[in-house]
This record gives sequence, structure tokens and C-alpha cells, in this order.
Amino acid sequence: MTSENQDRGVQIRREVLGDEHVNRSIERTTELTADFQDFITRYAWGEIWARPGLDRRTRSCITLTALVAQGRLDELGLHVRAAIRNGLTEGEIGEILLQCAVYCGVPAANSAFAVAQRVLSDLDERPGENR
Repeated sequence: MTSENQDRGVQIRREVLGDEHVNRSIERTTELTADFQDFITRYAWGEIWARPGLDRRTRSCITLTALVAQGRLDELGLHVRAAIRNGLTEGEIGEILLQCAVYCGVPAANSAFAVAQRVLSDLDERPGENR
């Protein structure tokens, strides 16, 4: 993959996850994690999230569902924020999590609702956050 993918990946990653998260990730990069950070920036963000076949709202819906299914609650919180940035409403996020209860299990959805509620409450307390 090219440097163009890296640049596009950083731009999309910042647009979706926010400068604060991306800056933190960059600051925490070590010799051990540098190749992984490069990989996810080029491939996940510079290739997959950049593809024209799905809009970012749809990609956020899929990402939330996949994270609930895998029980990746730390990542789920990050992507609830991203979903809001990508234009999903709190109600739509709730519908996604409710759908996950049927297909991923009630305990997984219960935990996901708790994470989403914390994130959404935090966003309500932060003036200027995209909501």
C-alpha cells in the first residue's frame, strides 16, 4: 500500500474517531506497536473505510454490531462516539443494540447498552461535541 493510503487513512481516522483519539494513539506508539498502527491506518482506514460502496453511517452500524458480537467493549465505546460523528442518532444506536440482542445475545447487548449509555452521557456533558 502506498503513502497515499497512509495519508487518506489518517484523514479518515481523524474524521471518524476524532483528533483526540488519533493523537493519543500516535503518542502511545512504540517500536513494538508502530507496524500495527501503520497497518490499521493504511488498511482499515485508508482502504476499507475509504471504499465508496458503503457510506460511513452504514460502516458504523456494521462496526457496532461486530464489536457487540465479539464483546469488544473498549472498542465499542470508541465506535459509539464515531457513530455519532458519522451521523447516527442515539435512537438509531439503540436500535442497533436491540437488534444485536437477538443475534448476538442478551448479555452482549446488555453490556453494549451500558457502554453506549456511558459514552452518550459523557458526550452530553461535553459542550461542542458533535451530537
